[in-house]
Amino acid sequence: MQESFGAYIPFVDHLGFELVFFDEGQSELRYTPEPEHMNSFNVTHGGAVMTLLDVTLATAARSVDKGMGVVTIEMKTSFMQPAKGTLTAKGRLMHRTGSMAFTEGTLYDADGKACAHATATFKYVKRDAAPTQLHEIPTD
Repeated sequence: MQESFGAYIPFVDHLGFELVFFDEGQSELRYTPEPEHMNSFNVTHGGAVMTLLDVTLATAARSVDKGMGVVTIEMKTSFMQPAKGTLTAKGRLMHRTGSMAFTEGTLYDADGKACAHATATFKYVKRDAAPTQLHEIPTD
């Protein structure tokens, strides 16, 4: 069970993301895709790439207030080249208001080449349930 993200996220645990850095508006995650995470071209599936970027950017947003949760409001991803081998994603909190976080991040392949870039907006939400409990997230 991965709790170093400040919350237990079953899907992140399932994919095997590793938190490398999580502080001062910055984050870094590492991920070695399994064969079942590949697409028909035998490169990392775009959904897995987007999930890694989403979690990386959310982690950057949470790094300045680790007691808060975040929910994704919107995310735009640009794919530049196939993602192969162990992947590293780096995120950055660009701007924060009392309730919103604006982030960006890039995913790199095993050779250090940029494969995808994303921007995302998150809403900060209070965590009032235990990390392993399922609960509804307020949208108002």
